Amino acid sequence: MKKRHFLISIVMLLAMSLFLVACGEGKTGGDESEGGKKDEKFMNFLTGGTGGTYYPLGGAIAKVISDETDYQPDAVSSNASADNVVELSKGNAQLAFVQTDVMSYAVEGIHAFDGEPVDNVLALGSLYPETIQIVTTPESGIKSVEDMKGKKVSVGAPGSGTYVNAEQILEIHGMTMDDIKAQNLSFDESTSGIQDGTIDAAFITAGTPTGSVEGLSATNEVLIVPIAKDKVDELVKKYPYYAPETIPAGTYGLEEDVESVAVLAMIAVTESLSEEAVYEMTKALYENTDKIAHDRGESITLDTALDGIGIDLHPGAEKYFKEKGLID
Repeated sequence: MKKRHFLISIVMLLAMSLFLVACGEGKTGGDESEGGKKDEKFMNFLTGGTGGTYYPLGGAIAKVISDETDYQPDAVSSNASADNVVELSKGNAQLAFVQTDVMSYAVEGIHAFDGEPVDNVLALGSLYPETIQIVTTPESGIKSVEDMKGKKVSVGAPGSGTYVNAEQILEIHGMTMDDIKAQNLSFDESTSGIQDGTIDAAFITAGTPTGSVEGLSATNEVLIVPIAKDKVDELVKKYPYYAPETIPAGTYGLEEDVESVAVLAMIAVTESLSEEAVYEMTKALYENTDKIAHDRGESITLDTALDGIGIDLHPGAEKYFKEKGLID
C-alpha cells in the first residue's frame, strides 16, 4: 500500500513539474517580448575622441534622453564620424554622432565608403555647426592655407571627416596632401604635437570651443588660420554641405574674428530601432535643449533640426517633425 502511495506521489510530482514547466515556458515567451523592449532600452551611443566636442556633448544628450524617456543611451568614445557609420551599419551601436558630409559619403559609397554604400542608417536630426579649425601658433609662421606647404600638418585619420575636409580645403587652394607633410593624429595628439613642436598645425573639425584646443590655449598662444572669402565661396559652391562660419574673437584668446567654414553635426541611428524609440528620443532632445549641460546645447534648435541632412529620416523622427510642422 505504501509503495502504491509512493508511486502516486511521484506521478503527481511529475505532473506538477510538467505543469510548472509549461507555465514557465509561456511566461518566458512574455518575458522575451518584454526583454526585446528591454534590449532596445539600453543603447550604445557612439560619440568621438575625448578631446573633442562629441564625447562630452554625447554624455549630456544621453542624460537628457535617459531623464525624459524610458530609454538609456550610453555615450561611449569612438573614432568619430566614418567609423561611427560603419559601426551603426554593423549593428554594433544604435545611435551616433556623424558629420552631415560624411553621412552623405556613406550613402553614396564614396571616400572612406568607396564602393560600399550604407543603406541601413537613417537620420534622427541635425545639431550644430562643426567648424573646420586650422590650428597653429605664431612660432609656425603659418598665416594662410598656402603657408602650410612643406609643413607638418595633422589631418586626422584617413577617411575621417576631418581628413576629407582637409583634402577639400587644400584642393580649393590648388594643393594636395602631397604638398604638406600629413600626419594622421587625433585631436589630443594634434594639440600635444603643436605644444611640443613636433608638428606645425592641425585640421580640427569640431564645435567651438573644442576641449583639446582650449587646453592648448592655456599654455600657448593659439592662432586659427583664416580661409579667404573667395575660397569659402568656391568651397561652398562645389561642396554644398559646407557653410561660411565665423570663429568669434575671444575664443581660445583670439584677438579678432576668424573666417572659416563649417559642416553640421547630426545624430544618425540604425534603421532597426523602433519608431516609438526614435520618436521619444527625438522629442526628448529637441524639447529639452535647455537641459543639455554643454555649451553646444545652445546651438541645438528645432528650427535647424533638418539643416544639412541629405539622407532619409528614421520614421520615428519623421513622425515627430511632422507633428511640429517642419515637414508635410
